[in-house]
Amino acid sequence: MYDAGKIITGLILFLVLFTAPIWVNLASGTSAKRPDIKLPIEEKECVAATAYMKASHMDLIYEWRELVVREELRAYHSPAGKEYEMSLTKTCLSCHSNKAEFCDRCHNYVAVSPYCWDCHTEPKEGL
Repeated sequence: MYDAGKIITGLILFLVLFTAPIWVNLASGTSAKRPDIKLPIEEKECVAATAYMKASHMDLIYEWRELVVREELRAYHSPAGKEYEMSLTKTCLSCHSNKAEFCDRCHNYVAVSPYCWDCHTEPKEGL
């Protein structure tokens, strides 16, 4: 193994370059800026708790889709006791009508492309 020094140097160089983004972020001491979303003014309460909606709103939407399409159920009873219609366009988008300032900001921040608009009509901005 006459090239052991070159191999070890190459491995160290590779590890340094591969982990460079991590070291740069740690050295800067700041985290990524969270998106500034505009919440609805009219409504003070969502169909579920804010923490749940931030983390698991897609689970709720998938559940609604299955219940509406497969079991023909339309009413959702929230943990707070209110009844809502299980509808993306009638329930969710009635409050969150500005897609660019609400949905898109978070989805772009986490780099996801939901396929909601493959079936549903995109909301007109500012309705």
